[in-house]
Amino acid sequence: MLLTTSVGSLPKPEYLTTARSQARKGDISPKALHALEEQATREWIRKQEELGFDVLVDGEQYRGDMVAYFAEHLGGFQQSELVRAYGNRYYRKPIMVGKVTRATPITVEWWTFAQRLTTRPVKGMLTGPYTIMDWSFNEHYPSRRAATLAIAQVIRDEARDLERAGAQYIQVDEPAISTRPEEMDLAIEALGIVTHGLKAKTITHICYGDFATIGPKLRRLPIDQIDLEFANRDFELLEVFKGMRFQKEIGLGVVDVHDHRLESVEEVASNIRKALTVFRPEQLMIDPDCGLKTRTPEEAVEKLRVVVEATNVVREELSAGDSRPRKMTRSRSTARTRT
Repeated sequence: MLLTTSVGSLPKPEYLTTARSQARKGDISPKALHALEEQATREWIRKQEELGFDVLVDGEQYRGDMVAYFAEHLGGFQQSELVRAYGNRYYRKPIMVGKVTRATPITVEWWTFAQRLTTRPVKGMLTGPYTIMDWSFNEHYPSRRAATLAIAQVIRDEARDLERAGAQYIQVDEPAISTRPEEMDLAIEALGIVTHGLKAKTITHICYGDFATIGPKLRRLPIDQIDLEFANRDFELLEVFKGMRFQKEIGLGVVDVHDHRLESVEEVASNIRKALTVFRPEQLMIDPDCGLKTRTPEEAVEKLRVVVEATNVVREELSAGDSRPRKMTRSRSTARTRT
């Protein structure tokens, strides 16, 4: 119970960020870049093991934007000019100009590389069909539904190849589905195509959005676990689930990935206890709110450390049959302030 994991992306070290920029200019070869991406993946797998995580991620050191990465490897897409995503972050928004096709597996080779580095399970990481559709321009399909279901077919094939390769956990990220409640049924239909017949544990990550509206439909998502951002709303999202008798597993985001402030172990442990008044211990997997790629490597490591340490505190309490708060000593994690 209370297994620990991360949502997906982890920060790229400076040497890799520099190398990716050089590769775009043609200053280093694709082979040299690939070697550095492997090096960064090794480092993050080793760091997650050192911190004590139960289910690992490869950190997506070989990816840029979560949608553009898949579009670059699928047929039927072209890239637009740079489009602002949020803040000062930009990406090349994909354009569907033809039938979406998949000639070869996209993520299996990287998943296999990461899994060989550890005896702990590594999640297969996919971007879901609804999000790929919503974050792309459509110049080919007659409707948003037609585009979404076409993408679902190729993401389904990728998920099956991950399972055949040995993935025990397959995460299909759908951050966009909470922003358009009127299309929740479409997202459910598409995700059902992707997960149908899979025996691996299936997970979807959904970012913040209109959960007051979509909350009743969350139980219909054809997935084993729904990973949500609780920390950046001070755990107000728990109110959506109170009295719902929700049976699916929940990925409980306990540190805010968009805040430089480092949460204390005591703060996070207290919030896990709060969640346990709504969910059963075996129902929860503990992780950050979202991917950590926007933080520095040092910030990410410290936030990950807090996730594991706080979870261990609550595990010990549950094992002892004691849900009372424990007196804790001040840790270095309480020293930072919001910037």
